[in-house]
Amino acid sequence: MHEIVCMGNNNEISALLNLIDDPDEEVFGAVSARIVDYGSTIIPTLEHWWETIPNEQVQNRIEGLIHRLQLRELKRNFTDWKEASRHELLTGALLVSSFQYPDLATAPVITDTERLRRNIWLELNNYLTPLEQVNVFNNILYGYFGLKTIPRDENKTEDHLIHKVISSKKGSQTGNGLLYLVLCELLDLPIKAIQLPEQFILGYFKPIQETPGLQAAFFIDPSEGQIYTHRDIETYFKRIKEPLESHYLSPRSNIETIASVLEDLSKSYDPTKEGYKTIECLELARYLKY
Repeated sequence: MHEIVCMGNNNEISALLNLIDDPDEEVFGAVSARIVDYGSTIIPTLEHWWETIPNEQVQNRIEGLIHRLQLRELKRNFTDWKEASRHELLTGALLVSSFQYPDLATAPVITDTERLRRNIWLELNNYLTPLEQVNVFNNILYGYFGLKTIPRDENKTEDHLIHKVISSKKGSQTGNGLLYLVLCELLDLPIKAIQLPEQFILGYFKPIQETPGLQAAFFIDPSEGQIYTHRDIETYFKRIKEPLESHYLSPRSNIETIASVLEDLSKSYDPTKEGYKTIECLELARYLKY
């Protein structure tokens, strides 16, 4: 309500916009803080102002203000998601995409995801073993749909974002893994990300009858759907010369998974041009984890 009332104060807004080009950084700091107080409802006004101002320095300042407002809105949305009773993974994945694409239209992404879910669901049945379920899943995702993986040293920002992974049918191990997990959640398959160092690996978790908790029956590399056994994981830890501790094989919550995606996304930005995005991604990831 406060933001709507403030937006009605056109005289103040005009006065603030006319001060955006003030060379005094202290004045601009006060002006920008007041503009940000209006919230995201002022973004269309700023965008219109950007289009009518030929001054590149002023345009850069306006772009910075729009980014601050969009980031604040994204943090608010992440807060709502984090504090919700259920943390739906697709919602979290779309929030990650909106960090890079604030104006993302989510409806087409949801439609495309549902189409993929249905294609897999039609091939599943209750008589399949866990391994058979995953093989059916992989045949649809990597065979019929044609999902491919971008090599790690060629990863770009888009390769981590679910809407880009779906539209281009290719992504990083993390981007493909996120899509894989979203589809598993929609299909009620007990597959979760685990905390393997430097890898985005998934586990098929089943309840243990004798003791409380969960244990992975096997593991999945979402790059191409390759299946790994516990012995394969042990071999990996020997290769990287790390002790295999139990927490590495524990299932990540959806909040932890999205935080991990943000951490991987942060590494995709050019530090000389978009270092601030790396910092912001890591701040969002820390916020989710703590």
